[in-house]
Amino acid sequence: MQLIRGNYVWIFRTRAVVTDRHFHHRAVLVAAALIVAYTSETTRAGGLPSTNTILAAEVALAQSDDECVVCHTNHTPGIVNQYLASDHYSNATTCADCHLVEQTIGGAVQHPESEFYVLPRSSSAMCETCHRTQVEQFNLSRHALPSYVAYAGSEGLSAEHQAIYASIPEGGFNPEAMIARNAIHKLEGPEFTRFSCESCHDVGKPNLDGSIGDCTACHIRHEFSLEQARKPETCNNCHIGPDHPQWEIYVESSHGIAYSTMGDSWNWEAEDGTLTTADFPAPTCATCHFSGFGGAPTTHDVGDRLGWYLAAPITTARPNFAENRLRMQNVCRACHSDGFIEEFYVSADAATESVNTFVRFSQAVWAQLKEANLVTAAPFDEPIDYVYYELWHHFGRTAKSGVWMQGADYAQWHGIYEIMQDCAELVEMANAKFEAAGLEPLVMPEGFPGIDAARAYLAAQES
Repeated sequence: MQLIRGNYVWIFRTRAVVTDRHFHHRAVLVAAALIVAYTSETTRAGGLPSTNTILAAEVALAQSDDECVVCHTNHTPGIVNQYLASDHYSNATTCADCHLVEQTIGGAVQHPESEFYVLPRSSSAMCETCHRTQVEQFNLSRHALPSYVAYAGSEGLSAEHQAIYASIPEGGFNPEAMIARNAIHKLEGPEFTRFSCESCHDVGKPNLDGSIGDCTACHIRHEFSLEQARKPETCNNCHIGPDHPQWEIYVESSHGIAYSTMGDSWNWEAEDGTLTTADFPAPTCATCHFSGFGGAPTTHDVGDRLGWYLAAPITTARPNFAENRLRMQNVCRACHSDGFIEEFYVSADAATESVNTFVRFSQAVWAQLKEANLVTAAPFDEPIDYVYYELWHHFGRTAKSGVWMQGADYAQWHGIYEIMQDCAELVEMANAKFEAAGLEPLVMPEGFPGIDAARAYLAAQES
């Protein structure tokens, strides 16, 4: 904020000495420069603008009394170029519409050498003025407060935010006990986590004005391009890596191959709610999870079409399991037969349950270690903690996502193979502890660490 504020000081000191005559002359030059950017953007989006379109934009900017546009053209031209290419610009949404606020609004900063106040970084409350439905859907999603609480815990939430969190059907909020701050986040320290956990999970962070989340995490400023939001590279910003490698899985899937080889010809600027297979012959992340497509309406609730909690250690059904699943299957039906969809879902359900079995096995081993007081209460203070955690957090999640997104390599070698390896290592490390304590080691069924052995071990523990 200080850097932005300092930048504003420089901008407006420069602007303050410009006469009206110079202002008009500079605005004409600004218009000429910006029309080049506008023409380039329009060409990229699919065709040259008409001469009338160029002249209209040039005249509008030349006669503009919007000091934000004129000043920022001199000092942050990239922002202005993006704004000029946006639907905000063409629909007469001004900089003030997104940034100008009353002094009493949380996060408001007085503009240097001016009497008005702005939000240097706009909030979802400002977006809600025009996009109410989208913000309401977002606020009820796991991209909102649940994402933030996943690292920060729920203790610091205001009473109002706690009430919102409790109202989220898929939030996982327990009103009887606050959710603790993530142990890894705490251990790594704030100097680092602002560049790691928080970079993604702050998509749901409460803002100083009381609103929730950052719309620009997915809709990048200041162009807010429909094409950009629909392309899977946008989701790649967060959905990547060993614990949620959706980007990598998508790239190797048939859907991703279709996108990478044919996506340049797809209709990225199609009107919301009108998408068909003529626009998108294969899906992107947005097509499956957000876009109005097939028989599914547009949504900003990322879990609206998901039946399972795949990110949890043990995958269970979401509260609206049947309805969510039906909505996703309606997307699938745009390309696939009912028979294919039914067979796929039955098979993927079974594969998901097999991962649950391996994770339950690891939990049973861990419970025996705890019962014998052979592991400490402190998190991540010895190697066995990491093996136990990675089994479900890295490889369990990866295996399940690999199944549902049809990425064989991630289901197999980055998924179930790694799970079995961790099961074997966990038992070896556990038995070393038991033997060092003078206790009998764990005896594994024949075929360990295979799925049948894991099932047999669990059955023996329960009998």
